Amino acid sequence: MGRTHGRTDGTVGPLERGLEVIELLGRSPARPADLARAAGLARSTVDRVISTLEQSGYVRLRDREVALAPRLMELGNAYLAAAGIVPAAAREVALLAESLDESVSLAVADRAGVRFVAQSPRRRSMSVSFRVGDLLPAERCAPGAVFAADWGPREWERWRGRAEDETRFALPMNAFPEVEELLRARTAAYLRDGWAEDDQLIEPGLIAIALPVRDASGSPVSVLSVVSHTSRHDVDSLRAHALPKLAACAARIEQAQASPRRPARPAGLDLSREAKHELGADYLQSLHRGLAVMAALDAPAGLTLSETAAATGLPRATARRSLLTLTALGYAAENDGRFLLLPRVLDLGYSSLSGLGLPEIARSHLRALSASVGDSVSLAVLDGTDIRYVARSPASKIMQEAVEIGTRLPAYATSMGRILLAGLAEPDAARILEHSVLRPFTAHTRTDPADLADLVASARLDGYALVDQELEEGLRSLAVPVRDRAGRVIAALNTACHAAAETPAASRARLLPPLRAAAAALETDLSMFLTR
Repeated sequence: MGRTHGRTDGTVGPLERGLEVIELLGRSPARPADLARAAGLARSTVDRVISTLEQSGYVRLRDREVALAPRLMELGNAYLAAAGIVPAAAREVALLAESLDESVSLAVADRAGVRFVAQSPRRRSMSVSFRVGDLLPAERCAPGAVFAADWGPREWERWRGRAEDETRFALPMNAFPEVEELLRARTAAYLRDGWAEDDQLIEPGLIAIALPVRDASGSPVSVLSVVSHTSRHDVDSLRAHALPKLAACAARIEQAQASPRRPARPAGLDLSREAKHELGADYLQSLHRGLAVMAALDAPAGLTLSETAAATGLPRATARRSLLTLTALGYAAENDGRFLLLPRVLDLGYSSLSGLGLPEIARSHLRALSASVGDSVSLAVLDGTDIRYVARSPASKIMQEAVEIGTRLPAYATSMGRILLAGLAEPDAARILEHSVLRPFTAHTRTDPADLADLVASARLDGYALVDQELEEGLRSLAVPVRDRAGRVIAALNTACHAAAETPAASRARLLPPLRAAAAALETDLSMFLTR
């Protein structure tokens, strides 16, 4: 990354090195030795950084590789909250994409570039592949012209020297001689028309139109854009199709940003001096404290030094050193005594993590649960009248349940199906049961509609469902719900075991506590995703 490791007066060396390791891991999982070489650090230093990040819940180790954990997204979420990019804004982006049947994104300015902070792509053979957190050169996208409209001589000079950001861009910079002339012309067109366009600047075939989202003073804080393909629209037809709804959506986001709610912050590690002794010699307390300071800066107006110390429970001198380090490295800025996060925080693995789907997020939890209980563990979602397996960790046994990812089974006869039905409103669950073909798989299968409605109601009340040999003789399964940040049931987690090994009550007593703990851990990860 080219970052030097000399100490700047008043800054925190372990925090600087930890942030560098996180940025490297944002590109791809890596072994500690590879991280040490890439960062130009001693292996022992990298090992201590990794140990601290693992204990903080920010990385996970698997097969000698280090990978970022979803909890790391709390740092990026702190920036998004401070910038007013609240979950309601992300939902508005998703609703607009559905209404227009086109990809929609929200972006903020980041030095000489444009950073995506919300994204809802349409799933087509030709669709946008950028992720939340990706950085684009200003001259290569519609939002760039909107932000450039407010640039003065200093900002234009910084843009001309944008080569320093080259490795951070998701697209190459435009290098042809007239690039500044073209960007200025697009900026003038935006000031004249009130909307900006991208006519195949990102790549041939992709077009976009964009509008600003303004704060209370009228300044653009973000830009909302709709992206389509030339096989569907040209710029003029896209404008006619999307501009009114785009403007209405921008107004709703402005309203949501006027009264933002901070996302729930997961409980952190103990920041006291005693914690260092308990967590061992490899624990870099100053690194964890610095990351805690970053996570605390989620207020739109930023925090003073005193407020930061109060929010983290750290001494003023300790909080000050962390703030100075974050500012020196470009993750934060100081303005009139208040410290605010900058978009560069999203370089800390946010784009790679934000692109994860439910199966990838769940995988480590399923593996850990399966190893703990010694039985197969699965995750499924509701798909019509069926459940569909989306993730699985089989048990290391000769005899095991023969189920693959993508397998569909009738919801009424499965523990995960009953949990997913219990997560619906009663009329919706009744409608699915009404349209299900209720046939017996074994002598134990429950097929009476009234009986099944009672079982779903019990699962809703109890928070679990146990199915004993209804799908297959000798197979017992227990399932619990997995909820999103809004409390909606989005998946079911289950484990399957041999019925002959123990009674149903014994299976419930043995399996329910670890199942619920795994579901809670998965829900904590899912809470990091604003639009999950």
